[in-house]
Amino acid sequence: MTNNYTPPKVWTWDSENGGKFAHINRPVSGATHNKAMQVGKHPLQLYSLATPNGVKVTIMLEELLLAGHSAAEYDAWLIDISKGDQFASGFVEINPNSKIPALLDTTNGMRIFESGSILVYLADKFNAFLSKDLAKRTEVMSWLFWQMGSAPFLGGGFGHFYAYAPEKYEYPINRYAMEVKRQLDVLDKQLALHEYIAGDEYSIADMAIWPWYGGLVLGQLYNAAEFLDVQSYSHVLRWAKQLAQRPAVKRGHLVNRSFGDGAQLPERHNSSDFIPFNL
Repeated sequence: MTNNYTPPKVWTWDSENGGKFAHINRPVSGATHNKAMQVGKHPLQLYSLATPNGVKVTIMLEELLLAGHSAAEYDAWLIDISKGDQFASGFVEINPNSKIPALLDTTNGMRIFESGSILVYLADKFNAFLSKDLAKRTEVMSWLFWQMGSAPFLGGGFGHFYAYAPEKYEYPINRYAMEVKRQLDVLDKQLALHEYIAGDEYSIADMAIWPWYGGLVLGQLYNAAEFLDVQSYSHVLRWAKQLAQRPAVKRGHLVNRSFGDGAQLPERHNSSDFIPFNL
């Protein structure tokens, strides 16, 4: 870094500073405008976007449906974070933290926010993809919490400074690249011993980790696969490619997608919505 920065005694917000997302980032919470959330006909109402955190939940919902849990039918409504939809009053009522995804269970009126919490809620509600055996459940939960704690270094750290920051700085890119590669090494060693993240059973741990780290090694995040030498993590690559072939993963990856190249399905209301995509 060529310029030295001396922090002021008291930080103040510069609303023009922050790069690509400066117009939606702010140091306070709460709604900026009044707007109710739409509610469809299905038991579960999802308000989301096809970022990695959003994809975790749509994969889970599609896995539940394909496993025969018809009560997991859902409407998926697009929350365009680039336009500030997450600050609508109706969304803030469901998630006071104004982050996607957020879920409303119309069968009991419960709101669920934070992607990991949503996965656990759905797993417990439908008794699927999370073992009741204490040892197996604990292993899955350990990896789920690993993902929730580790992904900010990948997304908010590496991804921000490598792909989104208004200027490239060597120190933060090196700092977060080192940490992301350490995390990939953790996964690679685990997957060298097991077919899936938490053992021999596919679980919500896989659904949580795949959109971030699977997407990274498959070249779907930040255009950073070559920079991070992802080919050296052969076991992560094997696992990522294996999950990418699951029908529910293909479907979940498409739901609430309104950006990028390729197929998009901004809203999802029925399984027939996937017919045009041969899914």
